[in-house]
Amino acid sequence: MARTGPTKVARRTLFALLALIIVCIITIGAGVLSGATSWAPKLGLDLEGGTEMILTPKAEGTTSISADQLNQAVSIIRQRVDGSGVSEAQITTEGGKNVVVQMPGTPTQQERDLITASANMNFRAVIVSSNAPAGAVAKTALTPADQLSTFVAANVLTPNPDPTAKPANGSDPNWITAALMTQYEETSCIAPVTELPTNSDPAKPIVACESDTGAKYILGPVEIPGKWIKTASYGLQPGAQGVTTNTWAVQLTLISPEGSNAFKAVTQRLNAKYLANPNDPQSRFAIVLDDNVVSAPASQAVITDGQSSITGNFTEASAKALADQLKFGALPISFTIQSTETISATLGLQQLEMGLLAGLIGLALVVIYSLFQYRALGFVTILSLVIAGGLTYLAIVLLGWTENYRLSLAGVAGIIVSIGQTADSFIVYFERVRDELRDGRGLAAAVDNGWHRAKRTILASKAVNILASLVLYFVSVGNVKGFAFTLGLTAVADLIVVFMFTHPMLLLLARTKFFGEGHHFSGLDPRQLGAIPLYRGAGRFRSPEDTLAVATGKNARAAGEAERRQTIAERRLAAKEAEMVGSRGTGAVKPKSGDDAKESK
Repeated sequence: MARTGPTKVARRTLFALLALIIVCIITIGAGVLSGATSWAPKLGLDLEGGTEMILTPKAEGTTSISADQLNQAVSIIRQRVDGSGVSEAQITTEGGKNVVVQMPGTPTQQERDLITASANMNFRAVIVSSNAPAGAVAKTALTPADQLSTFVAANVLTPNPDPTAKPANGSDPNWITAALMTQYEETSCIAPVTELPTNSDPAKPIVACESDTGAKYILGPVEIPGKWIKTASYGLQPGAQGVTTNTWAVQLTLISPEGSNAFKAVTQRLNAKYLANPNDPQSRFAIVLDDNVVSAPASQAVITDGQSSITGNFTEASAKALADQLKFGALPISFTIQSTETISATLGLQQLEMGLLAGLIGLALVVIYSLFQYRALGFVTILSLVIAGGLTYLAIVLLGWTENYRLSLAGVAGIIVSIGQTADSFIVYFERVRDELRDGRGLAAAVDNGWHRAKRTILASKAVNILASLVLYFVSVGNVKGFAFTLGLTAVADLIVVFMFTHPMLLLLARTKFFGEGHHFSGLDPRQLGAIPLYRGAGRFRSPEDTLAVATGKNARAAGEAERRQTIAERRLAAKEAEMVGSRGTGAVKPKSGDDAKESK
């Protein structure tokens, strides 16, 4: 058979789908060989079991914690946990006093620290630093020290000789008192590290350490509280020409007008210091979490819109960690882990078995219906479902590896529900093709025309499904997120399969003898579908009488299809014929021919 244009396109599309599947398999295989992942998806708390931690809250500057504060704590902790992926942790309050966190698997120390850390995030100006940056900072960029060099500022390291002098701003050395200087000199930020307070007065200066570098600081009072942080994210930093570089950066946005106005005033002062001396520690400000310095960048320009980018020697992991700390650091409550307990998943596994059984029954019913309704064409539906299921499985494994996604029982329910929605796309397509066959077109033309009609319906249907999944995902919490996520994921997989497998496969099958000539068991037999060719040979075209003959023929199924597809003229003719036949039966109309006379007798 000659390779026509459509067959070439169909084969290329099928090879592209095959390449996509192979790439996913090779990627996962590489992760398995390196020990980073496995062939099985990560499971959620209800299917794998995990760890239960009971957290005791501790509010800054108060002896009691209100219900609103505790609910806010639950919300922020949920954001912190879900920030690393759809882990579907269960976070609730207990007795109105404690917070119970149930997480799948065993949480790492970093996850524990993120959960228990206070949201006492704020920005303080640097007055004194034992180290100063060797590099500078760009406009809309805040750069931590790439390499730190010792910087001794003798004129600053002396206590304020006039304790009554009022500091002019957050960077003013007049904040330094004799007691603060003594504390600074006695503090060690390298092993053995001096233990420092974690909840100090925001209106007073403090001594703080940067654990990553061992740098020691005297910081001014809080100038920008964490509650003014609107959002934070991380990504690759664009270069001067707009081309993405290999440098990781953290993007920070403050709320307007409070945050942006305050940030403008601070960067204006710091930038003046930077222009005079790039190594001046007072050109920097510290991002402080629980009185520990997370980063201490310098401002290279005045930032007026509250949007900046922190760059430096970040890895992807460290950039993400800083972004999470900034984004989820606006909670005035810290926690201590009161108890930790391992929980099992026995009940969840039993429910999973029942869910999988229900899914298999549903899949079997779809298969039976497809084979009964579409005969051999039903095998295309079955293969499409298998490929869609395979793509969904590979995506879940990859997301579990890269995004810490965990499959829960609710997620399994989303996959089971999607079986019917996936089969619906194939049914829409096949029925459009069969409609074209009933109009008398050949199979190749019917496939082309049917696809143009069906794909609009399929795209509209899947757009609604994906939109509903997104809305459900972002407005819900807990297990409902898992249901919404898998529902949207399978909708995307369905689109890939319909466009890259089902349609190309039907294009190729339309050019085979079995399907192209309308074999009785192909599911595309024009005679079974009640089709009448528009041109019937010898100068004859399809007429209303021809359609009526089929509609009153012996093939009840074909007659039914033909009757439903009659035009208005054909329906009127059929009604007129029925009226005449009825009149003859009652003797109201005299027959005009001998045959009619015999019939009337």
